[in-house]
Amino acid sequence: MQLSYLTDDIQSWPDLTIAQQQRDGLVAIGGDLSVERLLAAYQRGIFPWYSDGQPICWWALAPRMVLRPENLYIGRSLAKNVRNRRYAVTVNQQFQAVLSACANVPREGQDGTWLTAELQWALTQMFRQGHAHSFEYWQQSAQDASQWQLMGGLYGIQIGRVFYGESMFALTGDASKIAFVHAVKYLQSCGIELIDCQMHTHHLARFGALEIAFADFQAALNLYCQQDLHQAMVAGVLVNQIN
Repeated sequence: MQLSYLTDDIQSWPDLTIAQQQRDGLVAIGGDLSVERLLAAYQRGIFPWYSDGQPICWWALAPRMVLRPENLYIGRSLAKNVRNRRYAVTVNQQFQAVLSACANVPREGQDGTWLTAELQWALTQMFRQGHAHSFEYWQQSAQDASQWQLMGGLYGIQIGRVFYGESMFALTGDASKIAFVHAVKYLQSCGIELIDCQMHTHHLARFGALEIAFADFQAALNLYCQQDLHQAMVAGVLVNQIN
């Protein structure tokens, strides 16, 4: 299997079809994690995914799992928790904490994390420049109701009217799911047309996400990444569900 190495030209990428047919979507290795290269990659449907001790690996998985915000499906049990549980959901209040939790919260069947310190630094630069966003789920402390604890959340990359979902975490049942529900509704209100979920999981399928051909995914990126949001994604409180 012959691998391609990236050059300094951030607009130069190997053939994605060959990568998908011959290397399971592994496009290239090397390069850097500058904001400029990350933006160039995501707009092509490429993202970094590697572990500590490995070179930077760039992937373009096919087919692609995506969610149209208007197709969000909320199951009966989750809908009940969304309505009745005491919680708050915010946007862009604790990006660094969400990123760190996504990297460090243990996950069943996973050893280590793909969110390396190097990648976390790069994503923080993306956030500071307005290209990455976090959604936070809070619950009141059992010991002190005046104190709120971060118990779940998610983050992703936003380019134009596309949101690339990256990772989520939960420290209590349904925390990340409730955050996701409110995030999708908020993203839709801002003008997001497509949410990239990267790969198929039953969890995402239950929310209404579907697999599409990579060519269709690229066509959507070419259209929506060039369009501006009609409402900026600014820090604030999305919902304060206190009963």
